[in-house]
Amino acid sequence: MIQITPQMRVLVAIDPTDFRRGIDGLAQQCRAVLEEDPLSGTVFVFRNRASTAVKLLVYDGQGFWLCLKRLSAGKFRHWPKGTSAQCTLAAHELQVLLFGGDPTKTLAAPMWRPLAHPALSQPARASSPPTPTSISW
Repeated sequence: MIQITPQMRVLVAIDPTDFRRGIDGLAQQCRAVLEEDPLSGTVFVFRNRASTAVKLLVYDGQGFWLCLKRLSAGKFRHWPKGTSAQCTLAAHELQVLLFGGDPTKTLAAPMWRPLAHPALSQPARASSPPTPTSISW
């Protein structure tokens, strides 16, 4: 199952895409037009000319996921605009876009908040090197 986490990179293709393209065609578009590696784990988002459907392409380490959402009524009216071929969105902005909302009007807390981890704040002990843990099946 595909899950879009806040740490995932999301790239949206600004221009419409020919939806007759499948995985290989969209992966080629990632390389040629968006100038990105489709095997990077990035979530690539494409729309059709009528703005009634979107496709998501992502590689999970074993293979590609290709997801399609076609609206029953209406259009994706708030598609990102720009002079470049792509736009970067946060995961929560993608969710808003997929539900027909305007991702530029979402308000959320900043994505990066360093936390003090107790194990990292402890001083290192001068002891014997750690022994590797064994895995039993």
